[in-house]
Amino acid sequence: MNMRVNDMKANLLRSLVGLVLLCYGLSLGPSLLAYPSPPAALLTQAYSALAQADHDYKGHRVNAMKQVQAAGKILGVNVRGDGKGHERQGVSDAQLRTAQGLLQQARASLSGKALKHVDKALQEISLSLSIK
Repeated sequence: MNMRVNDMKANLLRSLVGLVLLCYGLSLGPSLLAYPSPPAALLTQAYSALAQADHDYKGHRVNAMKQVQAAGKILGVNVRGDGKGHERQGVSDAQLRTAQGLLQQARASLSGKALKHVDKALQEISLSLSIK
């Protein structure tokens, strides 16, 4: 009987420690998300958003993708997307706006040729969004 009580106490203690660790981890979550992602990750996400957009935008979307690829190459990351999706124009526009926001975040950490490529990509996205 004494062994059973000790086992129950040990299990309760483990559960409490686990709960405390879980609460601590969850409390750190928002602060961890507040830090900006590294530029390479932002470029990868932006490229993926551009690749999933369905509409051509008279070649400007593709040009933006090429600029993001070039910036990624400078940073040593191979950015690739899954290809075109099948969204309506509004959803496709939202994909481009997502990519635009990610690239604007990445700009703050870039310089030199990588920054120039990201700026060109942002110009191409702006042109894409002006096409209806």
